[in-house]
This record gives sequence, structure tokens and C-alpha cells, in this order.
Amino acid sequence: MFFILPARLITIIYLLAALVPGFFLLRYVYRKDLVDKESPVLLGKLLLQGVLAALASIILEMAGQVALNLSLSQSNPYYVMAMAFLVVAVVEEGTKFFFLKRKTWNLEDFDYTFDGIVYAVFVSMGFALFENVKYVFSFGLSVAFPRAFLAVPAHMGFAVFMGLFYGRAKMAEARGNKAAKTANLVAGYVSSVALHGFYDACVMKSTALSTTLFVVFVVLMYVVVIRIIKRESRQDRPII
Repeated sequence: MFFILPARLITIIYLLAALVPGFFLLRYVYRKDLVDKESPVLLGKLLLQGVLAALASIILEMAGQVALNLSLSQSNPYYVMAMAFLVVAVVEEGTKFFFLKRKTWNLEDFDYTFDGIVYAVFVSMGFALFENVKYVFSFGLSVAFPRAFLAVPAHMGFAVFMGLFYGRAKMAEARGNKAAKTANLVAGYVSSVALHGFYDACVMKSTALSTTLFVVFVVLMYVVVIRIIKRESRQDRPII
């Protein structure tokens, strides 16, 4: 005899499986913001910006894939690399960056360098949580566990690099250094695209070598990201 769970309970279980990993990471970054914490209202708005970025990415990635298919055969050995870097990474990190800058650049609350990391992570986690809910409800709980330790933290990792340079760009602007501002904004976007593209390329290749590279890459990125968060938290500086 089989016991069937009520549909409402199943929905709650799926939502918890999809959302809890992301909120755990958000809590970690929020607690590392030791000076002048951001308001919950602002952070909620940033999560929403991430959802908007995810919705925009769906449309732009479809268009990008069509354009790629017109110019490159799927049997081409470079197709996976082009798809990972030039479509998925460029689009997803681009939409995150767009909504991040649109919402936060001119905020009065953007007054410490670590705020850049907080803002970028919350936008990215809004994206990741929306994506995770979509995957869990589409493919079931079997994808929840691996995504909790891979995809969701990966989005945070890409965001930490973007946010690191984003905070420095804001500092450069406050000091009247336009060249440094532009260089840091570009560095933030390019570094997140490079990391995201490499991550996706390894997953898409699905060879023994790419899997090995993927494992090494993920471990190293997480170690570096945690160190960056701890260092920037300790060395948080006012933007003046």
C-alpha cells in the first residue's frame, strides 16, 4: 500500500529544497557585512532584481542560441565552448550586472566597499533561487541535492568576483578616477563571465577530463571565494 502525500505538502517540500541552500548562503554573506548592514527591504528588492534578470536571460539565451546555431554547427568542436561562454555566461552575467547597476549604483546606502559584494550576491541569488525552483519543479528532488552544492553556490561565487570589483569601481568614482571606475566595472563583469563560462563548459562537455577539471575548479573557486568574503569583510572601507 502506497502513501500519497498531499499536493500542498509536496509543493512545500519542493520549495524548501529549492530555496534553503540559497538562503543559507545569503545569511552567510549578510552576517559578514559588519558595518552599516543593508535594510531587509533593499535586500528583498535586490532578490527581485535577480528574478527579473533570470526572466530576461531566458529570452536572450533563446535568441543567442538561435544566432549561434545559424553560425556554428552543433557538431563543431567549438560549439560547446561558444554556447557556454558567449551565450550562457555573457547573457546571464550581463543581465545580473545590468539589474545590479540599475538598482544600486546611485544608492545613498552604497557607502562601503563590501556593499558591492552584498548587492551582487543578493541579485545573483535571486537569479539562482528562481532558476533552482524551476529545475526542482521540472525534474524533481533528484536535482535538488547536487544543485545545492554546485549550481547555487557557483552563482554566489561568480557574484563575489563581480561585487568585489563593483565596490572598487564605486570607490574609484568617489575619488574622481574615471579610468579606474571603468576598469573595475569591466573586470567585475569579465571575471564573472570567465568563471561562469568555464563552469558551464565543463558541465556541457561531460568527458572524464572536463569532469576532473570541473571538480578541481569548483573546489578552488569556493576556497578563493570564502577567503575573499572574509578578507573584504575585515577590510571593509567607507566609500569617500
